[in-house]
Amino acid sequence: MTIPLVGGVPAISAHQMRRVDEIMIDQLGIDLPRMMENAGLQLAALARRRYRFDTVAILAGSGGNGGGGLVAARHLANRGVTVTVTTGRPPGVMTEVPRRQYDILERMGVRITDEPEAADLVIDALIGYSLTGDPRGRAADLIAWANGQPAPVLALDVPSGLDATTGRVGDPCVVADATLTLALPKTGLEAAPHIVGALYLADISVHRSVYREMGVDLVDPFSAGPIVRLR
Repeated sequence: MTIPLVGGVPAISAHQMRRVDEIMIDQLGIDLPRMMENAGLQLAALARRRYRFDTVAILAGSGGNGGGGLVAARHLANRGVTVTVTTGRPPGVMTEVPRRQYDILERMGVRITDEPEAADLVIDALIGYSLTGDPRGRAADLIAWANGQPAPVLALDVPSGLDATTGRVGDPCVVADATLTLALPKTGLEAAPHIVGALYLADISVHRSVYREMGVDLVDPFSAGPIVRLR
């Protein structure tokens, strides 16, 4: 099997990323809360490394991608940033792990708004690699809002609206200034550089044995640090 490359690093499809998550949880015991914590921590770190800001608007979905955005909100708030969080769906329909992160933010007093507010930086954590078709409803409205802001947009894993496997650009789709993809780049990121922006890769503690089981021969891209720039 020929493995596509993005920025010199093997790229995987959405189906393969689901398998990575399964192996991490079932075989290694590294569960979703730990992966989500790693993702959100690296997202906050890249935001502070790449941008200068006092205020951040975080758009968070109801699944794992949104949970990573909520973790980033906590880390940024802990460092004195004024953070507002707007969710794509009511907290009652969030899956269990991101709902826990949402509850933490409420206890911390982080501002959670029904409608997003202008900020120096927008973080897109609405939809991850599991998207099929075009975004709809509330998510579509928040994507349109993000694209209408003068502030740069930093996307988590893939810009919301972009098909992680094929690179199909949905209607609507976040146009990001930069994207922090997780574990390995997704194959669709190479097809839409004008949507993805500057591309970074974050370590979420996936052991190389996971990739080896999937037939992916990986030389550790994180030898110099937990965030690397691919393009």
